[in-house]
Amino acid sequence: MTGERPIGEDDLQAFVDGRLEPSRYETVKAYLASDPARAEQVQREIEQRDVLRARLAFKVQEPIPARLRVANIIAAQRQPKIARFQRIAAALVWLALGGVLGAAGGVWWTERSSQPAAQMAVAHSAIAAHSLYVTERLHPVEVAGDQEAHLVQWLSRRVGKPLKAPDLNTQGYRLIGGRLLPSGNEAAALFMYENGSGNRLTLYVRSSVGEGETAFRFETRDGVSAFLWIDDGLSYVVSAKADRAQLLPIAEAIYHQFEATGDPARGRL
Repeated sequence: MTGERPIGEDDLQAFVDGRLEPSRYETVKAYLASDPARAEQVQREIEQRDVLRARLAFKVQEPIPARLRVANIIAAQRQPKIARFQRIAAALVWLALGGVLGAAGGVWWTERSSQPAAQMAVAHSAIAAHSLYVTERLHPVEVAGDQEAHLVQWLSRRVGKPLKAPDLNTQGYRLIGGRLLPSGNEAAALFMYENGSGNRLTLYVRSSVGEGETAFRFETRDGVSAFLWIDDGLSYVVSAKADRAQLLPIAEAIYHQFEATGDPARGRL
């Protein structure tokens, strides 16, 4: 590799994403052949990229909202400059997101460094509740899953919005119950699920009135992984001792089963 610049992380990431310049491809390939440990790491990243691309292909197909289409932005030229700039910025963000989804496997969550403090606080509260209650064997929940109707009605009344306990049987998890939790001056609901191996998963839901909707965000703490998002005035956090690729389809299932119902309460769980 005399006369060529050293192989860097940018080269390896481009190799994983399939966008490495042809002139560098053979060089990087030779480098990986000489470093089995790094080659194994790169291969894992490629496999994860393929899994994520398959899982999130639906997101790429979603149409750009009418309010963010360039033609509609141009038609609104007579609006105040600040409003115009906000719309254009939103459109550029949407287009940039589409490019990332197509080139890098459809990753539509953001990492912890970009999460607002309020959302991070909700995520940490949810993970703390998960860690505390999933280890309980005698009293993990206040109301058992066989009283689902009562559980949902009670938690909905306390949270202040209609809730539903998502059906995760297809994902191998059954509802074992739930409980009410404090969340600052608000109330939060915790639904708990268990699979055939005894592994537990929780869904934490609390009101987030006044906060805008968000895409999935990923957080991990003390060995617990979580996906969080805000939709229709509610914050959701799905937590489990699982890696990101294992937890993502469960989060998707929760999101999609309510989207598919066409129910006005969709997204409110």
